[in-house]
Amino acid sequence: MIHVAAAAIFDAEGRVLVTRRADHLHQGGLWEFPGGKREPGESIEQALARELDEELGILPLAYDPLIRIRHSYGDRRLLLEFFRVTRYQGRARGLEAQPLKWLLPSEMDPHRFPAADRPVITALRLPSRYLITGENAKQAKSFLRRLDRSLEQGVGIVQLRAHGLADEGYRELLSASLTRCRLQGARLIVNRPQGVVDWLGTADGIHFTARQLMSLGCRPPGAGLLGASCHSPEELMRAVQLQLDYALLSPVEKTPSHPQATTLGWRRFAEWVDEVNIPVYALGGMHPDSLSQAKRAGAQGIAGISTFWVINP
Repeated sequence: MIHVAAAAIFDAEGRVLVTRRADHLHQGGLWEFPGGKREPGESIEQALARELDEELGILPLAYDPLIRIRHSYGDRRLLLEFFRVTRYQGRARGLEAQPLKWLLPSEMDPHRFPAADRPVITALRLPSRYLITGENAKQAKSFLRRLDRSLEQGVGIVQLRAHGLADEGYRELLSASLTRCRLQGARLIVNRPQGVVDWLGTADGIHFTARQLMSLGCRPPGAGLLGASCHSPEELMRAVQLQLDYALLSPVEKTPSHPQATTLGWRRFAEWVDEVNIPVYALGGMHPDSLSQAKRAGAQGIAGISTFWVINP
C-alpha cells in the first residue's frame, strides 16, 4: 500500500491549484492535486509539508482533512489522504517543471484526472453544512422564513423533506424553496417517500432513503446530485457501487427525537467512512460545533434538522 499526502490548495478567489503529470509517468498527461508518497517515519502532515515544499516551494499554514481515498490501479494500491489548504507561505511554482493551473471546482473535468482523484472533485464541490428541513411544511410562510434564516447562516445544501404534503403542495413549496436557494447559492435536493425518481430534473438532485437505495438497480442518468441515507457499511458500499455523490450516515450521536436509538459514535463512524470513496456527512445529534470533530473523523461535513433549522424565524 502506497500512502500518499495530497492537497487541494485554495487561492483567494476560491480556485484550486492542479498540476499536470509528465507524459512518461504512471497516469501521465492527466491533471492531479499536488502531493506525494509518505516517507518512513513521517506523519502524514509532515509528508504534506515536505511534498508541497519540494514540488511548489510553499509551506502550508492552515489546512484540514478533506477526504481519504483507497484505490487500486491493478499494479499498485494507494491510500490517499487529501487536505484542504486555505493558507500557505510562499508563491506556488512548478519546481519540477510541471505545468500548473488554477481552476474552480466547477471547472474541473473529472475525466482529465486520475480515477483516484475524481471523488476529490466531488468533495470540493460539496459544502460542509447540509440542512434537512424540519416540520411545519403545511405552514408555508413560516416554513419559508425559517428556510431564509437557515440559508443566511451558510447552509450549502437543502434537502426538502416534507412528507406531510401531497405532491401538489410539495411542488409549490419546492418552487418557492428553489428560488430562495438560487439567491443564496445553495442547492436544493428532493426527498419524497414514494416515486422519488419521478422528480428528476425538478431541483438540483434527489435523495434516497436507505430502503430506496437498496432497491435501486443503477444510477439514474442525468439525475444531478444524488445522495442516500445510510445506517450500515452495506448501505454505504451500495451507495459507492451506484456511484452516488454523497451519503448521510446516522445516527452518530443521540437525538432528542430518538433518544433510545443505538448510536455509532465517532470511532465507528470513522471506521465505516474510511472504507468508502465518496463524501459522507455525519447525521444525528450534530450541532454547529460538531463540524471540526466530524472532519477529523473523515466526514465531508455535518447534516441535520435542528442543527440548522431556525426555530424562531
